[in-house]
Amino acid sequence: MRIGVPKETWPGELRTALVPANAKKLIRAGFEIVAESGLGQGAGFSDHDYTEAGVKLQSNHQSVVADADLVLRVRKPSASEVGWLRRGAIQVSFLDPFNERALVDALAEQGVTAISMEMIPRSTRAQKMDALSSQDNLAGYVTVIQAAYHSIKAFPMMMTPSGTIRPCRVFVIGVGVAGLQAIATAKRLGARVEAFDTRPVTAEQVRSLGAKFVEIDLGEVGQTEQGYAKALTEEQIALQKEGQKKVIAESDVVITTAKLFGRPAPRIVSRDMLEAMQPGSVVVDMAVETGGNVEGAVLDQVTEIGGVKVIGQGNLPSQVSRNASEMYSNNLVNLIEEFWDVDNKQMVLDPEDEIIRLAVITRAGEIVNETIRNLNT
Repeated sequence: MRIGVPKETWPGELRTALVPANAKKLIRAGFEIVAESGLGQGAGFSDHDYTEAGVKLQSNHQSVVADADLVLRVRKPSASEVGWLRRGAIQVSFLDPFNERALVDALAEQGVTAISMEMIPRSTRAQKMDALSSQDNLAGYVTVIQAAYHSIKAFPMMMTPSGTIRPCRVFVIGVGVAGLQAIATAKRLGARVEAFDTRPVTAEQVRSLGAKFVEIDLGEVGQTEQGYAKALTEEQIALQKEGQKKVIAESDVVITTAKLFGRPAPRIVSRDMLEAMQPGSVVVDMAVETGGNVEGAVLDQVTEIGGVKVIGQGNLPSQVSRNASEMYSNNLVNLIEEFWDVDNKQMVLDPEDEIIRLAVITRAGEIVNETIRNLNT
């Protein structure tokens, strides 16, 4: 089976879908790999690294895609790239299927088997393939580094001959994978950290990292089977905002990570909350790409509201592209190995398998994922 790995064409995307070490592993397993020249440049991998691993390099982007049985990439393909895919080919990447119906329809019409990495279930068996978690983990780290860079205060407590510097107060809203990493990173830098999540089950995780869990009574809340926070009612959102308002006003740094899978992010930090913060404070909106948690946040910009810097950087994992590429590449290789039939040298994507049932969006000319198929119907 031939694997094709094209360069990413999304503006500002520095990650690559396959790193040399994993390419070498797949080639030893019997795969042929053809990749586009320069595919690893943004992540610190040279063409020589790939050729040393046994990868065949081509400069023609279209042929890398068109001649492959299995295409690996980070970002979703463009409309023209979908047209290059051969019928029956397997395309694996992030697809954003809830918001890209035209792309999903095009993939189905092309006869492509499309696997969406967002749709990998959060189960014990699928953990090693869970690219959302691997990338969110790094995104949580990056939010703290960005906050520390823009903050006018040092994070740790310092005792000096000139006096004692109090630790920076950091408030993390949303305690998923990204939020937990943000808490851990801020604590390592010496900050005083508080956190809140609508799921009470996360309180112990917060405390285990040495942070304080902010208690806000929202009534009955919970999480989905996949571990995502359930959407709140308007009344619960109002209660959350009121409960967070005082904590935000006293914080030097606020990091919001609240996302709803397949839906716009909830708006939980309003302009009046920002205006109540001390000038020089920093807010990082990790959900800015899906509508944003913070009023006034602008994608890929740092805006100033009442003296508060609001950071709306998108594609956070790409800021640490080397590690993000390694982790995402591991996720893809684990997926391939899980469903590779060694004897028959083919991918076996059993529709009855839980992972396949959820992650495969199109196959044989149809949209086979039930949730995506029934959207807007």
